[in-house]
Amino acid sequence: MSEESGAPPVTGTFLALILIGFFARLSYGMARTPLLALFARSLGATPTILGLVVGMSTVTGIFFKAPAGTLSDVYGRRAALFSSVLIFGLMPFAYYFIHDIRLLVAIRFFHGFATAIYGPVAMAVIMDIAGEKKGQLIGTYSSASILGGMIAAPLGGGLLQWLGGDNPAPSVFRQIYLVVGLIGSVSLLLVLVLWRRLPSRASPDPPSVAEVMRKFREDVVAVLTDSQVLLTSGMEGVQNLTVGALEAFLPVYVTVTAGLTSFHAGVLWGVQLVVLFLARPVMGRVSDAYGRKPLITAGMLICMASFIFYPTTTDFTLLVALTLVFGLGEAMVTSSTAAMVAEQTRARGHGTSMGVFGSLWDIGHASGPILTGFLLSRYDYLPSFGVISVILLMATVLFQYYVREPKRVP
Repeated sequence: MSEESGAPPVTGTFLALILIGFFARLSYGMARTPLLALFARSLGATPTILGLVVGMSTVTGIFFKAPAGTLSDVYGRRAALFSSVLIFGLMPFAYYFIHDIRLLVAIRFFHGFATAIYGPVAMAVIMDIAGEKKGQLIGTYSSASILGGMIAAPLGGGLLQWLGGDNPAPSVFRQIYLVVGLIGSVSLLLVLVLWRRLPSRASPDPPSVAEVMRKFREDVVAVLTDSQVLLTSGMEGVQNLTVGALEAFLPVYVTVTAGLTSFHAGVLWGVQLVVLFLARPVMGRVSDAYGRKPLITAGMLICMASFIFYPTTTDFTLLVALTLVFGLGEAMVTSSTAAMVAEQTRARGHGTSMGVFGSLWDIGHASGPILTGFLLSRYDYLPSFGVISVILLMATVLFQYYVREPKRVP
């Protein structure tokens, strides 16, 4: 690693991140899909409020990912990683005390600090050590983290179906969130066990607050004034409109409109994560070898084409097929965008550029359920999903026309 003195071997650092990311993602995934939307609905949430609940944790990342990335550039990655897994481990227990939809919104906001900190810092560590293999390492790391989510969705949906049947009471959700907290605590224990494997601060003398603020300001300005970085980051943000919409409303569509069970909803999300797990490393290597831009463009078009067809069927087999196609498109986009941003940015530290990238990602992820909830309060699923698909198409045309493939720098 270039900026950390006495850095551990690349393999040790990378494996430590994979282990921590697996359990963090397992816990966070169980808390979110399909439990969260169905929990909010059991508390009486309207479509608009349900979208706000699902999007609220991502709102946190919009404001805090860039500062978290900068602080890790200045003080090192270890303290930031520890802060994030502390939230992963403890916050899920707070769901046990939720009896009101407003409290659920508030707790989702604070739970969002976990990914707001961990996401850009883990990505920055990978950028520090990856060299010319940015796409490959990003794809491999993302796939390993997705393993947790692959288990989380069907596990959460299966527990809900087993304990609560077709119409679970709010108390059933609270019991499952205790399990979520226990799983999240494993990531906290792993950080303590693997402490020496994680990068530490390069200097024993921390810089002043003024120096930190100056670096943050300079790096953020460098990123925000670069139209190439913003447009590339925005592609993953726009793609996440569809991901956020599906996280919030696919469980409701499956259990209410299609007449299936919460387990089916969990399996569908697990299928999407299986595709990401298998395809991201492959797509990362393809983007390393042949370029990022073609893969991003093709992936966006695939996501758009599959997303619009979800409301046209209630057949589980067809829903699985659509999810397979959608997952492939998402893998093509997400395996390439972060690596392309790292190659484009003029910021001095990867933490800030990954933080700004993560903030734009979160704007899309948070806007997806909120916008879809607003649309569904007025229209049916097909026109609502159609509006979001048009947004993807417009963003893809803009990206294809204006963004250049960056020159590779090891």
